[in-house]
Amino acid sequence: MKKAISVILSCAMVMSMTACGGGAAKPAETAATTAQAAAPETSGEKEEAASEKEEGSEAAGQDMGEELHFKLAENQPDGNPVTEGMKMFAELAKEYTGGTVNIDVYPNAALCDEASSIDQVQMGTLDFSRVNTNTMAPVIDIFGVFAMPYLFSSTEQKYKALDGEAGEAVLSTLSDYNMVGLDYYEAGSRCFYTVSKPVRSVADLKGMKFRVQPTEVAISMVQALGAEATPMEYGEVFQGLQTGIVDGAENDFVSYFTSGHYEVAKYYSLDGHMAPPALLICSQAAWDKMSEPQREGVIKASKEAAKWQRQAMQDFQEESRAKCEEAGCEIIEVDVKEFQDAVASVYDEYPQYKEVVDMVRAAQ
Repeated sequence: MKKAISVILSCAMVMSMTACGGGAAKPAETAATTAQAAAPETSGEKEEAASEKEEGSEAAGQDMGEELHFKLAENQPDGNPVTEGMKMFAELAKEYTGGTVNIDVYPNAALCDEASSIDQVQMGTLDFSRVNTNTMAPVIDIFGVFAMPYLFSSTEQKYKALDGEAGEAVLSTLSDYNMVGLDYYEAGSRCFYTVSKPVRSVADLKGMKFRVQPTEVAISMVQALGAEATPMEYGEVFQGLQTGIVDGAENDFVSYFTSGHYEVAKYYSLDGHMAPPALLICSQAAWDKMSEPQREGVIKASKEAAKWQRQAMQDFQEESRAKCEEAGCEIIEVDVKEFQDAVASVYDEYPQYKEVVDMVRAAQ
């Protein structure tokens, strides 16, 4: 199962997503289209595959419990490293439970959008969903901590914190909402990009209008930088940039490229102000249906899929950046410390996050 998988960037842009219960379709916040190809196995990888196949056979011989069938909602398209990570999770879950836990992945928001999926998982009418922690924050406030500006010092430190005490402390709150949290997945690092005026310093942001996600932390951060925060649905951003409703927006390289925003906003400033992770959740109702061996298999599958997906998303970020540079976009290095200092006051506005923030910063 652990074959080397390469994620190759496709230039096709995903411009629409199917909303839950009908209505207008909207592109995903980090939509991307990739093609997946398995590289030839080395002798070592063949041995690993053989070993894992043996583990799967052993699982099949255990008393796993009754055969179960679940649904997993994913708002990204086929080929996106996030979606491929969910497919890998489903395949491994089946393998590590001897074929007794069967999870069907529904990409492209075929079941519902992220916000709706959280409600459905909480009610037990949906079994699994992959969501961003920013989307979870309006439901469970503590998840908003991961949107705090410049919270993580590096990708390595980020996952040391998320896989450690800080991540576990936040995941534990899901049990009060009839949900189970499995693992954190990579969703990219967000930066500012603009149409006509490049951002090279904090002073350049003064008076500019930026589209932000409709979250309190994002609005507070942009205001602290002297700019005007304009919450806007993601599907409206391209037109907003094109018509001047907003001067810029902020997102990771994958979204910047696949949304087509790079076509109208040619200046991308590498400030890396926010890096909220994604999250795989399970309904308590579905969790209760599983036997203990099945749960162990599902947990193992999620950890393995998360490890692969994090690297795949990092690789895809680099490919997206290269495509934007080829298209003539200017990638701007900035003094990140200047930006960090400017938003330090935001932490004073959210004292409820202090304990987890301290845990994150201690994970060095």
